[in-house]
Amino acid sequence: MDQLSSMDASFLHLETPETPMHVGSLMIFDLPEGYQGDYYEDVKEMLGKRLHLSALLNRKLAQMPFQLAEPVWTEDDDIELDYHVRTVTLRRPGTMAQLEQLVARLHASLLDRSRPLWEMYVIDGLDNGQVAFYTKAHHSGVDGKAGVELAKVLYDVSPKMREVPPPRRKRASGQYQLGVTELLQAAANNAAQQYRKLAELLPTAAKALGTAATVMASQRSQKGERSLSLGLAPKTMFNDSITNQRSYSTMSLPLADIKVLGKRVGGTVNTIVMAMCSIALQRFLAERGLLPKEALIAMVPVSLRAEGDKAMNNQVSAVRVDLATDIDDLPTRFKAIHASSEAAKAVVRELKPVLGVDVPITGSPWLMTGLASLLGRSNLASRMPAAGNVLISNVPGPGQHLYMAGARMVHYFPVSIPYHGSALNITVHSYAGLLEFGLTACRRVLSQDESYEMIEHLRAALREIEALPSVEAEIVELQPAAQAKAPSATAASVTVIQTDEVPPAAANDKASRAS
Repeated sequence: MDQLSSMDASFLHLETPETPMHVGSLMIFDLPEGYQGDYYEDVKEMLGKRLHLSALLNRKLAQMPFQLAEPVWTEDDDIELDYHVRTVTLRRPGTMAQLEQLVARLHASLLDRSRPLWEMYVIDGLDNGQVAFYTKAHHSGVDGKAGVELAKVLYDVSPKMREVPPPRRKRASGQYQLGVTELLQAAANNAAQQYRKLAELLPTAAKALGTAATVMASQRSQKGERSLSLGLAPKTMFNDSITNQRSYSTMSLPLADIKVLGKRVGGTVNTIVMAMCSIALQRFLAERGLLPKEALIAMVPVSLRAEGDKAMNNQVSAVRVDLATDIDDLPTRFKAIHASSEAAKAVVRELKPVLGVDVPITGSPWLMTGLASLLGRSNLASRMPAAGNVLISNVPGPGQHLYMAGARMVHYFPVSIPYHGSALNITVHSYAGLLEFGLTACRRVLSQDESYEMIEHLRAALREIEALPSVEAEIVELQPAAQAKAPSATAASVTVIQTDEVPPAAANDKASRAS
């Protein structure tokens, strides 16, 4: 029995019929050459042998009496595999667009809380002979990095499936539900442990807060420079209450080219992603006459997970990043985005020991559930001040190709969570040399066709970033003046890098949509 942390449980309490709080993945597989078997049965057999390797797959919720405290995870020794692992066949012709629309519908339905909180779908019928695999798991039990760890359990690194030790035989308790006394005792013990941890953390917290304040003070901009301190976000079409209907689209880019491009123009992969989103969102809103004068702000999740931590829980916070959509000059906008992103990450690094602290609050389940219901039914999201306009997440994933039941995974697209006040979620996930984009949105706010339009704007944005001047070229332009002042010092310190051989970061979408 393991009690959920306040952060993990919040994803349960904030869930409503309009806002399912599960995350997912859409994977595309190449079947082995000459394969004649039933891939659904092969996958189900493989999963049946490996369920015991991940706590996420064989635990379910037990609620506290009167919801006085957070629920607990209990082990489920009676998993109905045919319920959790399902199969779907696409109608002809079986295009990528049909697959994305199917995933949007599957992602809209709530998970059954009386069972372990996950489902998987083997999807065949694609016109190119590939097979898709869609998974969803409740965010209360897994964050982005924990999902990557789960992938390492389920998938193999070669076509040959590895042998795993069988589960140990368990003694039946003869009790389907935990007793009230056990649950209340677990809640009391958990609260006592958390308060003890809080007391032990106070010296570290004071030091972290002091250091973070110093970092923030050092980030104060000079007079005339763009401020790194962000106010409230302007209201946009995305800051609205949502329904449970979803739109979904994908895009794939070569990661190596994006890395080279980032170095050439003075940023990181994350900066390139943020700049692409900035350009695409600006153009999408401007075409509809809905672009605010103030700069859009992105909410960006950041991991608090320590190196080597493989726990299946949530260890994440969020920062706000300036998308600088009020700046027309792209080089200047790119620098502003990069500066805002780096400044936010610097503060989080110092506050990391404090941000992940779990504070138990008596009665929080019914309080948060009531607030979530009020937020959705009252349309407050469209009237309240907004902290951000869109959620943009960049999660590092496996660097090598993975296999499942002998089939080779060629794409690994993320599927994520929109919410009231943030109707569009853009999640990026790296996999085997690719940068995989997944756009998940409320279909009432961003239709399926508009989601595809946003993908095209992202592609066009990448081409604009590719046309930016090289930071090395800027150094070369400044070199003559520097040489005139100090020829010997400049010659020793400046290295000129040729940039005409840098390959463009061309889009590589193997899963292109057939009309």
